[in-house]
Amino acid sequence: MSICDYKHYLIQTNQNDRLAKVPSDPWSDLPKSKSAATKELSSLNERLADLQQRFFVDRRKKFLIVLQGMDTSGKNGTIRHVFRGVNPQAVHVASFDKPSTRELAHDYLWRVHKRTPAKGEIIIFDRSHYEDVLAVRVNKLKPESVWRKRYRHIRDFEQMLHDEETVILKFFLHIDRETQKKRLQERLDTPAKNWKFDKSDLVARDNWDAYIAAYEEVFKETACKHAPWYIIPANKKWARNLLVARIVVACLEDMHLSYPEVDYNPSGIVIPD
Repeated sequence: MSICDYKHYLIQTNQNDRLAKVPSDPWSDLPKSKSAATKELSSLNERLADLQQRFFVDRRKKFLIVLQGMDTSGKNGTIRHVFRGVNPQAVHVASFDKPSTRELAHDYLWRVHKRTPAKGEIIIFDRSHYEDVLAVRVNKLKPESVWRKRYRHIRDFEQMLHDEETVILKFFLHIDRETQKKRLQERLDTPAKNWKFDKSDLVARDNWDAYIAAYEEVFKETACKHAPWYIIPANKKWARNLLVARIVVACLEDMHLSYPEVDYNPSGIVIPD
């Protein structure tokens, strides 16, 4: 399994860059059933746990995973299912909600940069710096003369991270409007999920087309070889989880991780009684 096996999921010029033309249901190279996907995901969970341990001990690189998507696309669910079983000592989630007063007193990348990974760490961004050219744009929080400059800032920021040995994967969890409607209704109909519903979700839904246009420009401006965007069909949660797991595992396998050599002969050491 290599990351090259998933080039058809890359978002780049003239490939997957017009969201209305890209299916949000599972593609033909994914299993046809949830049971088959669940079985494969379980194996990938075990493989990922091993690779993550090697990555942590290897400590040559840092790993940043960015999850973006419309409301109900399943960022939290993806994290929960894909990273099941990894060592929490070196895998962390950074969530970026509405910035605080203190965060707003700094430049918009300040709160993001301090959450980027150290050597041997895997950091998962649940939303990210991209909200500063998505929500800020759609909700008109800043004039275009301000947010448009941020594409360059973000490219430079990610280039700097790459130059400092950070591996970057960016995933757009792709759902359609009907799937979002069903999931929002489920939050209202299920008492245990009522807490997930927020009236702002309906405001964002009213701006669906504006968000789609904003995302398409994000892909155009920030999809780079060293910081690629992948489109993940996310109408089916099991397909979403499986595909993200496949790509993350393939990326780690391409690093050819190994445990460090020791400077002694283990067989020559006797542990005293």
